[in-house]
Amino acid sequence: MDEHQLEIGALRQMPFFADLGDDELGEVIRIGSHQHFDAGGTIVEQGDVGDAMYIVLEGRAQVDVGGRFHNLEPGAFVGEMALIRRRKRSATVRAVDAVTALRIGAEDFQSFLMEHPSVAIAMLGAVIDRLNEVQERVEAWMA
Repeated sequence: MDEHQLEIGALRQMPFFADLGDDELGEVIRIGSHQHFDAGGTIVEQGDVGDAMYIVLEGRAQVDVGGRFHNLEPGAFVGEMALIRRRKRSATVRAVDAVTALRIGAEDFQSFLMEHPSVAIAMLGAVIDRLNEVQERVEAWMA
């Protein structure tokens, strides 16, 4: 699988982008930039304000959420909520091996949304679906 297809596939896994066409996903990828991290390097740090999301293209990374770890392989993504809302990061992500990631900055992405309102509408739909799913879980738990 070539790098572009890996990027498209990773974006398609995200609820925000799942319903977008390849052309729209390609536009999202075009506003990104490739970042390289050495093994052991920090990709994002817990407590820092999120300003971008990252898609792992090559290598492996590990997410540390309060001492609970999970691995990120090529195609995995982190930080997608930072595209919409600047909040403190809830986890630290470090490169296990040398990692190449596609970084999509929140500021560039928000400008992109202004020029592509159909993407913003698709994202709103995904957020509403997620909220409905959470509400159903809460209602089932409380019943």
